[in-house]
Amino acid sequence: MGKVYAIANQKGGVGKTTTAVNVGACIAEAGYPTVLVDADPQANATVGLGVERTRTPGLYEVLSGDVQAEDALTETVVPGLMLLAAGPGLAGANVEMPRLEGFEHRMREALEPLRSRFGYVLLDCPPSLGPLTVSALVAADRIIVPVQTEYYALEGLASLLETLDRVQRDLNPRLTVAGMLLTMHDSRTRLGREVEEEVRRHFPDLVFDTVIPRNVRVGEAPSYGLPVTHHDPHSAGAEAYFELAKEVAARG
Repeated sequence: MGKVYAIANQKGGVGKTTTAVNVGACIAEAGYPTVLVDADPQANATVGLGVERTRTPGLYEVLSGDVQAEDALTETVVPGLMLLAAGPGLAGANVEMPRLEGFEHRMREALEPLRSRFGYVLLDCPPSLGPLTVSALVAADRIIVPVQTEYYALEGLASLLETLDRVQRDLNPRLTVAGMLLTMHDSRTRLGREVEEEVRRHFPDLVFDTVIPRNVRVGEAPSYGLPVTHHDPHSAGAEAYFELAKEVAARG
């Protein structure tokens, strides 16, 4: 059975989508069938893999029960990596879903058939702790938390960890933290080094060894509809994501 990973942090601009796209690409290229589920109404993961933002059917139609998850998958530029696009209807899901009984379990039930076909299912979550993110956490086995190495790096992490505790206690006891990922890191600055030290001091057993550097190629790759591992596979950013994928796999 495949493993389901949620990539989540309610703080925006920390590299969630970039991480989801590139880890998915690296795992797929290593020979493990992988699907990336774009659970963010902004649909940046969809666009980042060269698929139209308006692609349907998407996750919204799957959650609505209009189509099965396997029938909504789209091929990407990366062999072995399939995409379940967000779809334009997903923007209303945060309002509609809480009205449905047992909405927290709907994503888990809808995506369950994918476990038998894919080794990894990655969920790119919205930058919030709303219904879609909670549903993704209920569906996931593990969570990867990207943390930008900036002054406010720890801001909001307490709220996220409290939400994780509630989800574990009430909805999904199997959910665990796979790791916290330091992103957009500039080791040349004192601030970057100090933030890394602080995060590792607060969460010594949770932070991945791999650090994603601030890298121009990582930032420009989505405009080409490619993961950075395809846009410039020899860049520092691509090499870091290859190492992260290895570490994710090693942690199980």
